[in-house]
Amino acid sequence: MKKIIYFIVSVLLTAGSSCTDVLDQKAVDSFNEDIVFSDINLVRAYLGSCYRQMGGPGDDGVLGMHRDMLGSMTEHTYAPFRPNSYVFVKGTLSPDNLGFFSAAIGGEWLYWNNLYANIQNLNTILARIDGTPANTSAEKALATQIKGEAFFIRAFMYTHLLLLHGGVVLIDKPFGLNDDYSAFKRSSIAATKDFILNDIAQAIAFLPGEMEQGRATRAAAAALRSRLLNFCASELPNGGYEPNNELVSFPAGSRTALLEASRDAAREIIDGKYGPFALAGNTAEPTLPLSEAQILEYADNYFNLFNQHGVWNSETIWAIQYALTDSKINNANRWNGPNGYHNSGNSQPSEQAVRAFEMADGTPFVWDEAHPGNDTLRQATAAELAANPLLNPYNGREPRFYATVLYHGAPWQERPADAKHLDPYNRIQTGHFYNLDGTVKQFGVDTRNSEIEDWNGTWTGYYLKKFMDPEVVGQYYRNTNHWVELRYAEILLNYAEALIELGGTDNIEEGLKTLNLVRYRAGLPGRVTTDQAEARKFVRHERDIEFFGEGHHFWDIRRWKIAAGLLTNNSFYGVKIKEFVNGDMEWLLDYRNLIDNRSWGGDHFYWLPIPRTEINKAPQLQQNPGYN
Repeated sequence: MKKIIYFIVSVLLTAGSSCTDVLDQKAVDSFNEDIVFSDINLVRAYLGSCYRQMGGPGDDGVLGMHRDMLGSMTEHTYAPFRPNSYVFVKGTLSPDNLGFFSAAIGGEWLYWNNLYANIQNLNTILARIDGTPANTSAEKALATQIKGEAFFIRAFMYTHLLLLHGGVVLIDKPFGLNDDYSAFKRSSIAATKDFILNDIAQAIAFLPGEMEQGRATRAAAAALRSRLLNFCASELPNGGYEPNNELVSFPAGSRTALLEASRDAAREIIDGKYGPFALAGNTAEPTLPLSEAQILEYADNYFNLFNQHGVWNSETIWAIQYALTDSKINNANRWNGPNGYHNSGNSQPSEQAVRAFEMADGTPFVWDEAHPGNDTLRQATAAELAANPLLNPYNGREPRFYATVLYHGAPWQERPADAKHLDPYNRIQTGHFYNLDGTVKQFGVDTRNSEIEDWNGTWTGYYLKKFMDPEVVGQYYRNTNHWVELRYAEILLNYAEALIELGGTDNIEEGLKTLNLVRYRAGLPGRVTTDQAEARKFVRHERDIEFFGEGHHFWDIRRWKIAAGLLTNNSFYGVKIKEFVNGDMEWLLDYRNLIDNRSWGGDHFYWLPIPRTEINKAPQLQQNPGYN
C-alpha cells in the first residue's frame, strides 16, 4: 500500500494531538486509540476536542469570534492589522496564496487541512464507538448521543467545505498511514450535498430530545440543514459559474427542487418540530414614530442577543459557550474595542456599511439629504442641530445601528483611569475637538491621534459594538458571552428567501410576512410588494443588516453573485469629524485618505481554490475552475 500522499498526513498528526488536549489522566505519550475507546467517558472527552476543533486548532476563538472576523472579507468591516491577508477582497487569492483561509492567519477554522483534521477525528469516533464498552443504560445512551454529535460536527465541517470549494473529497472512515489514497477524487457538489444531508439525518436520529446546553441538538442539525440548502438553492451553484462543471454546479433544472427543499427545511423548524423557538423581543408591528427611549429599547434587545450569559434565550438554536477556565478565548472587547480603552480596534465598520442602516422610520439613510449632490461633506451649526437633530448622520437611525456600531458620540463604558480626564462623559470620540479658529483643542481619545494609544485607533471612524460586553474591561479580562452560531432569525430569512425565489404572488406575500417578523422585532415597519425583484432586494438587505458581523455576508455575496459589484471600485475611506467648542459639527468622508484598496480578481473568486500544497500531494484532485 502506498504511503499517504496528501492532506491525510497532517490530518492524522492533528488528530493525534487533539486527543491529548483533553485527556490528562495519563502522560501524553501513553495514549493510543485503544485506551481512548476502552472507556465511554474518554470517548466523550475526545469528542470535546472535536467541538473545540470547530474553531480551528488554536485557542484564538471559536467559529466566528476570532481576532480577524469573516466580515472583513466583505465590504462590511476593515481589519487593520493584517489587511493583506484578506486576499479575497484584494484580487490576489490563488492556490498559492489563500491568506485568511490558511493556517493561523485569521480564518483557520475554515482552512482545508484543519477541516479535514477534525473529520478524521470524527471518523475515528464513528468507526469505533459501537465497540466501546457500554454496560449500563446510561452508558448506552451516552454512546448513542456521542454518535449523533459526531455526525452533526462532521456535517458542519463538510458544510464549510462545500460553501467554500463546492464538491470535495468525501471521507467516511478513518485512515491509516499505509492506506492508498491515490484514487481519491473530489465528488460533485450534488454528491457532497447529499453526503452532508445524510449526516444531518443521522445526527437527528441519534441525538436525544434534550441535551446539555452547548452540545449539538436535533434543532441544531435541522438548522444546519436549512443553512446548507439555502446556499445550495442559490444562483452561484446553479449555473452561476461554469454551469457544466459538476464540482461547482448542480445539474441544470435542479434549482426549483432545491428551493422547495430549502423552504421545507426552514418550515419544519418554524412549525416547531424541533422545539418552540421564537424571536427574542416584541414581534408586533411597531407604532411609528418611535420615541428615543423606544429606539434604545429595541436596540438593547437586539444587542443582548449577542451578550448572552447562562441560559439561552428563545431565539438561540445553538451557540458556543466560553468559560474562563477553557483555553478557547473570546476576547471580543479586547480585539474590537476602541483604543481609548486600551483595546485593539479590529473589525472596524466601513462607511459603506454604516450608510446601509435605515432611518428609524424605515426609510433609507441619505447622506446628502441636507446638501444634495454632496456625498462627502455634512455641516451643521449648533442652532441647526437643535432645530433638526437629523442633520447629525448618527441621529434617528434604526435600532440595530445603535446595537452594532460605535460612532462619534455613542455612549460606552466608563473610561480607564488614564483617560477619564479626556472623556468624563464616557462617549466615543472618533473625531477631534476644535476651537473656533480651526485649531485643534483636543484630539479624540479613540482616534489615531489619541494621547492614550495611537497605533490601534480606528481608520474608518467607527468601531464594532456588536458581540462586545459592556461589563467586561477588555484591557484586562476575557469575554464570557456566547457566540450564537445558529439562531431563529436565520431560519425565518432562509424561509422568506426560498419563497421569494420560487416566485408567485402567494409565495412573495408569505415570504415578506415572515421577513417582517424580523423587521418588527427591530422596531421597523414591514415591507410590502408583489414584485419579485423588489422583494429579493428586501430580503437581501435584511440579511445584510440583521446578520452584520456574524459571517453570513461572506457566504451571501458569493452565492448571490454580487461580490464583483461590491468589491469593484469600492475601496475604504475614513470619516473625519470636527466638533467645535460652540457645538457646530462637520463630517467629511475624506477621499484623500485611502484606507484600504479593494478589488475583484474575477468571477472564479466566487469559489475558493484547493490549496496548492494539496494539489501537489494529490495531482488527481481537480482544481476549481479559473485557477492555474
